[in-house]
Amino acid sequence: MMYDLIIIGAGPAGISAGIYASRQRLKILILSKDIGGQVAKKAVDIENYPGFEKISGPELVELYKKQIKANELAVLVNEEVVAVEKPLGRSQSGEAENFLVKTKSGKEFEAVSVIVTSGAKSKLINVPGEEEFSGRGVSYCSLCDGPVFKNKTVTVVGGGNNGFESALFLSNYVKHITILEYNEKVNADAENQELVAKNLNIEIITNAQVARIEGKVFVNAIYYKDRISGEEKKLDVSGVFVEIGYSPATNFLGDLVELNDKKEIVFNSETLETKTPGLFSAGDCNVSKYKQIVMASGQGALAALSAYNYIRKVS
Repeated sequence: MMYDLIIIGAGPAGISAGIYASRQRLKILILSKDIGGQVAKKAVDIENYPGFEKISGPELVELYKKQIKANELAVLVNEEVVAVEKPLGRSQSGEAENFLVKTKSGKEFEAVSVIVTSGAKSKLINVPGEEEFSGRGVSYCSLCDGPVFKNKTVTVVGGGNNGFESALFLSNYVKHITILEYNEKVNADAENQELVAKNLNIEIITNAQVARIEGKVFVNAIYYKDRISGEEKKLDVSGVFVEIGYSPATNFLGDLVELNDKKEIVFNSETLETKTPGLFSAGDCNVSKYKQIVMASGQGALAALSAYNYIRKVS
């Protein structure tokens, strides 16, 4: 089926783009693995989003779903995009070639313009045992799996905001939490550091390089090297929560976009258009020092308006 605009991803940027595009009466389709993206996995309340003194990630996702319904947005979930293609040049009629979007399930969709809001996926530690025990003690979502570890001892790998927020959420369930941070100092916001400092069942170890994760059927230990002494140390734990950041989900775009060394999309700052005319990007997949929900939402709106102008120009 032919669309004016296809939006890849249904997180803050994708939902915002969809709302703005629908108001321009464009025929749009949103393709995504889920609704909400990383917001759905947010472990602590969001307190820096305009209009809400405090709102949880799942609550915000429910509001997204209501807006999807109110704006009559066509959304296909459980559809992972694996390729975006655009033939070079123009068709025989002289019109600009359309984009072809392919999904993992084998479906293909065509559109005049595409907005990529694919966000980012959790980074791996890449140590022995991580893959083996994924889902059996190793987790990348404290909100999803935290309650399973009630009254147990766990480790959070990562001393940034994600790690601290994960630890704060887990403290409602588990007996003890050790945060392992590779660097000499943690990198969490002052407020998160203050909250963790007040929590008696959270311990922080810096200069800790994770070496391996061990267990039998489930995780029972994590080993790390003290980067100062070189000594290897062991923590007896039932769970390991990996919170070392995210990698942009941009591998499926091929040479249609320019990427920086972090695999983030380089874009025109005025329009959010990539190096390929008609292909726009917004949110955490873009080059940005700060990854914030409100920033992703704003970029989604700008990308939709820019895509609308592009569609008017070529149609």
